[in-house]
This record gives sequence, structure tokens and C-alpha cells, in this order.
Amino acid sequence: MYNIYDQSEDAGQAAGEQKQQVKRELMEFLKLVFYFLLVFTVVRWYGVESYEIDGPSMEPTLQHGDRILVFKLPHVLSQFSPFHGLQALKPNDIVVFQSPDTPDKRYVKRVIAKGAHAPALNTVDAKQREDGQPDADGVRVEYSRGDLFINRHRVEEPYVPEYANQRRESYGEVVLGSGQYYVLGDNRDNSKDSRSFGPVDDRRIVGKAVLRFWPLSKFSLVR
Repeated sequence: MYNIYDQSEDAGQAAGEQKQQVKRELMEFLKLVFYFLLVFTVVRWYGVESYEIDGPSMEPTLQHGDRILVFKLPHVLSQFSPFHGLQALKPNDIVVFQSPDTPDKRYVKRVIAKGAHAPALNTVDAKQREDGQPDADGVRVEYSRGDLFINRHRVEEPYVPEYANQRRESYGEVVLGSGQYYVLGDNRDNSKDSRSFGPVDDRRIVGKAVLRFWPLSKFSLVR
């Protein structure tokens, strides 16, 4: 007696299993793509973002065409009540922020002073208050004849070269409230900043510039 072997049935079963395997692999691939896009979106919106410098306002620190990485997460976290004590930004940090007067435009400038906190800068020609705190009605910033004054103390700015501050212009005193930043470009004679559009609110800050990655010959931390 001979056993009858149905090859067509076996082949059909194998084809069905192969289709199931292809479906499983396709689902795994789609999951991988989804997770990648999710992580990419989270990192881009809340983590790190790259920018290209357009213009001379931060020369010589940053020059036209330089590319930088901006770290956003600490500032994002500082907006939530459990992290209100987090000092994500401080004076001398270089930040990217949304323009107060031009929609969809972003600027890169240096934080000069922050409202509700005494600026951590080197001051000369004046005494600090004994308690180390700013005036009760806010942090006062004045730009007079090319010199910077915070709470009426002249501030040394080693990052501003003499050739970039020839105009020696003067602007009225500004009082910073809580959550406000006074920002200036290092190239004072060629920068649109808080001298023209006033303080920048917390909610407009994108993040802190931390690294220049292009050109490779100038690869360095941003300071």
C-alpha cells in the first residue's frame, strides 16, 4: 500500500506562512519607523535643534554661515511648575528666541540680564548691595554711550571688541520684570536687539546655543 502525498496542499500552507511572515516583518518595520519619528519629533521640539547663523550681529563670537546646536529641554522644563527653580538660562548665555516684532523669525543674541534675578556678571566702579539682590522693583538695565549698566553698575564685556562698538550710542533705562530677558548682539554697531524691541519674554525663548558644529575648523562650545 502506498501513501498519497499532496504536494499542492503543502505548498499552499508554506505560501500562507510566508505571507504571515512578511506581514509580521512589515508591521515590525512600521513600528520601528513610528518610534523613530516619535523620538525625532520629541528631540526636535523639546531637545536639540540646529540653526544656521544669518547675518553679522553676533560677530566675532558667531559668524555668518556658522551652524550651531541649540539645547531646548532645560528651558522647556523650567516653564512647568515642578521645575520653576531650574535656572535654565543665565547672563552671558547665548540664546535663540522668536522675534518680538517679526512673525516666524528667530534671532540669536547674548543674555545680558534676567528679570527677578541678580545678574551674574563682573561689575566695576560700583558697590553691590549688601544682600546681593536687585532693586525691589526689578532689574534695571541701561545702555549709555556704548557702556552697559545693570542696576546702575557698569558691566565689563570682554566678548565685545572695540571695533564693534564705535558708535557709543545711548538708550533709556529698562526695568526687567519676572520672566524677562535683556539681550544684545556682540556686534553692537550692527545688531537689532533689546535696545530696539525691548525685553524678550520667557515664552519666546527657544533654547541655549551650546555647540558650533560647522565649519569643522571652528568646532567648539558656544560661549
